[in-house]
Amino acid sequence: MYIQIKNLTKKFKNNFAVNKISFDIEKNKTVGLLGPNGCGKTTSIGMMLGLIEPSEGEIIINSQNLQSYKRDEILAEINFASPYVELPKKLTVKQNLEVYGRLYGVENLSNRINEISVDLDIKNFFGKKTGELSSGQKNRVSLAKSLINKPKILLLDEPTASLDPDIGDFIRSYIQEYRSKNQVTILLASHNMNEVERLCNSIIMMKEGKIIDRGTCSEIIKKHGRNNLEETFLKLARSKNEL
Repeated sequence: MYIQIKNLTKKFKNNFAVNKISFDIEKNKTVGLLGPNGCGKTTSIGMMLGLIEPSEGEIIINSQNLQSYKRDEILAEINFASPYVELPKKLTVKQNLEVYGRLYGVENLSNRINEISVDLDIKNFFGKKTGELSSGQKNRVSLAKSLINKPKILLLDEPTASLDPDIGDFIRSYIQEYRSKNQVTILLASHNMNEVERLCNSIIMMKEGKIIDRGTCSEIIKKHGRNNLEETFLKLARSKNEL
């Protein structure tokens, strides 16, 4: 699916959380959404999920406006994962996947749960309550939930935050492989610059609710005269004036 964001704005009282941002994501591409905490990344994702009503602007997916009568049909093709959004803690892993699978109307749900659970190696703690899982286990279950409906648009908000290098690498490798095998469009919000360079076709840098730069990783690194994306991120995040 092809995504167009046009002048998207969210204002809370007198403060702009997101201020007239516009960008496109082509089908089967991964775009990184970068910026310091509080820059508007999560609010932007919330609006794209239909959880937050924009103050202004449009979210267009395959030529259909998310605010139009096609809203439910479009949202059925979207899913997301975030370590900051807890799944119901008192349900087991299997129960959580069953609940979300039914919410999305997944056909042959048992087969789909088995398939995704084998892929993400979570079957050995199927019977555990989600609240009892380690951070790495929770992240894998969250990713499984985000893929239960085989979404055509996947929104990822720091999917490997707080993970040890081994589990983080496992999840990044899985995301890479999944996109290569499926026609899925991904928006990735992350503070891990190595992850961004590895997974993203291009990046968008936000600051104080606005987009201040965009391009491929190599283009932006070269433009700002830095050695890597980490150094470039720090330059842009600390700069007092928009670039």
